[in-house]
Amino acid sequence: MSFAAISTDVERLVLDRYGDAARTPAGLCCPSTNDPKLLAAVPAEVLERDYGCGDPTRHVRSGEVVLDLGSGAGKACYLLSQVVGERGRVVGVDMNDEMLALSRRHLDGFAAGTGLRNIEFRKGRIQDLALDLEALDAWLAANPVTSSARLGDAETEASRLRRVAPLVADQSVDVVVSDCVLNLVRPGDKASLFREIHRVLKRGGRAVISDIVSDEDVPRRLQDDPELWAGCVSGAMREDRFLQAFEEAGLYGVTLVERPATPWRTVEGIEFRSVTVVAYRGKEGPCWDRKQAVVYRGPFREVTDDDGHVLRRGVRVAVCDKTFQIYSRPPYAEHVSPVEPLEPVPLEEARPFPCGAGMLVRDPGETKGGDHKVTTEASDCSGGSCC
Repeated sequence: MSFAAISTDVERLVLDRYGDAARTPAGLCCPSTNDPKLLAAVPAEVLERDYGCGDPTRHVRSGEVVLDLGSGAGKACYLLSQVVGERGRVVGVDMNDEMLALSRRHLDGFAAGTGLRNIEFRKGRIQDLALDLEALDAWLAANPVTSSARLGDAETEASRLRRVAPLVADQSVDVVVSDCVLNLVRPGDKASLFREIHRVLKRGGRAVISDIVSDEDVPRRLQDDPELWAGCVSGAMREDRFLQAFEEAGLYGVTLVERPATPWRTVEGIEFRSVTVVAYRGKEGPCWDRKQAVVYRGPFREVTDDDGHVLRRGVRVAVCDKTFQIYSRPPYAEHVSPVEPLEPVPLEEARPFPCGAGMLVRDPGETKGGDHKVTTEASDCSGGSCC
């Protein structure tokens, strides 16, 4: 089978294989561990059809709105429901009718046992989160495609649905999670998948993605193997390119939070392992100079962030207000010390800042103000904060 044919048929291969797995448990991916207390509330049928490779729930907090890409039987959603609690909400998206039916039929029983009714399962492709497939299916049932002209009508309706009734709206979720699903998306759709993750995240939101990656490029002969597609091998991205895809989609602070030393599987010498990546949205927008700086504490001598800022250990580096706010939050906050100006610069008085210009050193006098030739008495050392 040619690579082009496999690319075209990937979605059908995955639909068929996971449709069968919704009816009969099957080993499709590597096992993962979860909090036993959370697992106790998950329906048994759901647990029997768990095909994940990680545990993104460890990186989600109470009260958050969470989107699970490729929710399958719904295990992650039932776990996440308990983590986010009654103030939070969980939306699972899957394109497989059998998996959706399985995950939905346990909602009432789960709610009766936990008191939580904060889960919703929607039908859609994770690389096209704007298109509500159930709404499109309903339109197609009433307007069968019987000619090429009618095909154009269906495409027009799909565009309308994306515009007026998106499955997942822009900047509507705090956290996007996924567990061993991105590798099942055909290669030509992966870039749009990462762009969709960026689109639906709120400013300051984050993606927590567990997936299978490879240490080498997967050769064509393995990509052409239908069995390996559903087995999480053929579609695995090379590890460095997987991380790069988050960056290219506009996310920042891309971090490998889980990476086992031992691979899950080795095929023809290529190592495949489950990793979990956290990445953030929120670096969009203008850059204004409000005389702020940061001091990188180490341990490396010098680092470069996703926007090209160069931080050298111990150096007071000038940053714009947007970057200053980003550095005040994870994953950067533990590595830098913020330096606020003694005289705050109102945003309306700030000048444009040349972000991406490398390392710009902020003279201490800038943050201390024009009249900084002052002398003060020693501060109180009783708290052990000084000599």
